Order: sequence, then C-alpha cells, then structure tokens
Amino acid sequence: MIILCADDYALTEGVARAVGELAAARRISATSALVTTPHWPAMAPRLVVHRGRVAAGLHLNLTLGGPLGAMPRFAPQGVLPKRHAVVAQALSGLLPRREIMAEMERQLDAFERHLGFAPDHIDGHEHMHALPGIRGCLFAVVARRYPGVKPLIRDPSDSWNAILARRAALGKAMAVATLASGFGAGAQRRGIPTNTGFSGFSRFDMSEPYAQELARALIEPGPCHIVMCHPGHADAKLAAIDPVVERRRMEYEALMRDLSLVEGLWRPTRGPDGPPVDWTQVAAPAGAANPA
Repeated sequence: MIILCADDYALTEGVARAVGELAAARRISATSALVTTPHWPAMAPRLVVHRGRVAAGLHLNLTLGGPLGAMPRFAPQGVLPKRHAVVAQALSGLLPRREIMAEMERQLDAFERHLGFAPDHIDGHEHMHALPGIRGCLFAVVARRYPGVKPLIRDPSDSWNAILARRAALGKAMAVATLASGFGAGAQRRGIPTNTGFSGFSRFDMSEPYAQELARALIEPGPCHIVMCHPGHADAKLAAIDPVVERRRMEYEALMRDLSLVEGLWRPTRGPDGPPVDWTQVAAPAGAANPA
C-alpha cells in the first residue's frame, strides 16, 4: 500500500492549485494542509471537492509564520520558533506543553471549521510532531478528540536497512529517524494508527530527475508506506518564503506528465462528503486493529 502525500497544501495559492490539479488527475493519494497561512480559508473549499480522490489531513505547523493563538512562552513575539530551536527545547525537556496542546487544538479546529470534516491523517511541518514531548501532546489530543475513528498520524521514521538502501538525502532521513525513535510504538500503545514505512526525503537537487528520486523512495517500502512530495506552481509569494521553488515545479510536472510514476497508488473510495478514512478498513497500519 503506497500513499503519495503532497505536503504544504495552502502554503501559497500556487501550491494549493498544483496539488488540486494533481488530485483531479489522480496523481496523488493524499495531501496535508497548512491551516496557519492566510490562504487556508480560501483554499479549503477547493480541497473539499477533491476529498473523493485524496485523503485530506492536517500539516501541523510549529515552525512557520505565526500560531493561531497566543503562545507567550513558545512564540512570545507571535512568531513560531525555527526548527533548531524547537528541537533543542524538545531534547532538553523545556517545551511548554500546555501551549503546544492548545495550538494543536486550534489548528484542528481551523481544519474542521473550513473543511467540514475531521482530518484523515495528521503529520507535521518539518516533522516536528514526532519530537519527544510534542508527540505526547499530539497523542493526548487525538485520543481525547477522536474517541472513535482516529486519524492516522505519520511516523516519519523507517528501518535503518530501508534508509540505507535508498540512499536518499541520507543525513536528513537518519536524523529524523533518530529523533522519531519510538514514535510508532507510542502511538500504538494508545490505539492510534500510523504508517509502517516512510520515505521521500530529498536534497532538492535540480540535477536529479524527480522520477529517479521517486523510484529510490519506493525501494523496500513498508506494508503501509507513505511517500511525501512537495509539488507546487511557482509564484512570488512562494519564492519569498521557500528556497525550493523550482524543485516544486519539477515534481509537479513529472507527476502530471508520467502516469507510470503513480500506477498502483492507494486512493480513498468515497464522495466529497464521505466520512474520514477508517484506516482499519483499508489497511493494517501500526496501532490499528485488523478489521473483523
């Protein structure tokens, strides 16, 4: 089961439009939305249209722009900290967990208010959701908020053998796997489904064709394997905040042009107004009971 997930929906209008076009063409399995950007309210209705073709999830954001509410310790000036600062706080046990849990609730509220449904899955911008301290907050929020069907939470780690076999952005993949150690087991103890297998790390090297990079991402896939991607249309707003604008365009064009890249992808089977994905019925992800 291969799930190709386009991250950063609503980062800019150009990114949202590219993801929507890929969804309409059935070139992706899922997308994860940034609800903290000013583009989300306008882009959410477009995503509703595509829920029959792709899983729609929350791209939890703790490092880009501003939070949706006051975080006097974590974001004292109304600006979220950079990745390295969040990692340092997490590893030193200095995270303001109540503030982080409250922001998680606000972002889930914003997702559901504008989309009209609970998320099919949850992941994190720059994988911050998997850090020690933050993951516990997320597990607690999800367990309380979704007592029945639970969203899948992305585990951004994988086995060392699979990571080494792919040799794709090896430093990134190994660093994230180390920081996310124990994530899947922690979710499983709480009955929260996760993927089993993850790839898509990139050096965003323009000299490497995206088709080649995607092929390496599919080496030694897990039984419920998520591959992240970052397609987008370039625009001035994207160029102002993102150093990999041209690589996003390359990913979009490759996925739209080459149908062989996306053959066999998992996709939801529901209408736009259908219920959230029940992962126990479509696969056997870690932490989910097998269907009777």
